[in-house]
Amino acid sequence: MLRVLVMVSGGGTNLQAILDAVSTQKITNTEIVGVISNNKNAYALERAKAFKIPTSCISPKDFDSREAFYENLLEAVDTYNPDLIVLAGFLVVIPKAMIQKYRNCIINIHPSLIPAFSGKGFYGLKVHEEALNRGVKVVGATVHFVDEGTDTGSILLQKAVEVHPNDTPETLQKRVMKNAEWEILPEAIDLIANGKVKIEKGHTIITE
Repeated sequence: MLRVLVMVSGGGTNLQAILDAVSTQKITNTEIVGVISNNKNAYALERAKAFKIPTSCISPKDFDSREAFYENLLEAVDTYNPDLIVLAGFLVVIPKAMIQKYRNCIINIHPSLIPAFSGKGFYGLKVHEEALNRGVKVVGATVHFVDEGTDTGSILLQKAVEVHPNDTPETLQKRVMKNAEWEILPEAIDLIANGKVKIEKGHTIITE
C-alpha cells in the first residue's frame, strides 16, 4: 500500500480529484496518510477533514527564518512516513534537504505542457494569461518528479487541451484542470502505486 502525503496551498481541487479517485478505486493500492498546507485558511484542509484524513499547517509566517520553516516542514513531512509526496498546488518552494531525502518520491502537477510556460513565475492563472497572450492553440498539464530546479524534473505524464477562440485565462484554467490535471494526477499516483514507473538516466519510463 503506497502511503501518499499531499501538500496544498489553496482550494484543493486537485486534492479532491485524488480523494475521489481513491474512493472509486481509480487509484488503487494507495492510502492518503495526510495533507499539509502552508495556509491555515486553505479550503483543501476542509476537503481532507471530510475524508477523515489527518492535516497539518506549517506556515513560513509562523517562523523567524526560512531555515526554521524548512526544518519544521521537513519534520512534519517525516511524521507521516510517506512513500510518495504529491505537490497539488503547493505554492511554497520546498527545501533542498527534503528533495534529497525523498529523491524520486515527490511529484508535482503543473498547468502547462512543460517546458512551455514553466519555471520561476509561472503558476496558476499566470500560465494561462501568458499562453493566451502568445496565441498558442494547445495548452495542457504535466505531472513531473521534483528536483532542485523549478519545473525541471523528469516528466511522468502530460495531457494536451485545446485553446478556444473566446477563452479567458479563467475559462482556460478551468478546462485544463477538468480535462487534464484531474485526469493525469490520479493516473500518475496509480501508476506509481502499482510499480509501473521507474527513472533511468533522468527520464521516466512507464512499464506494463
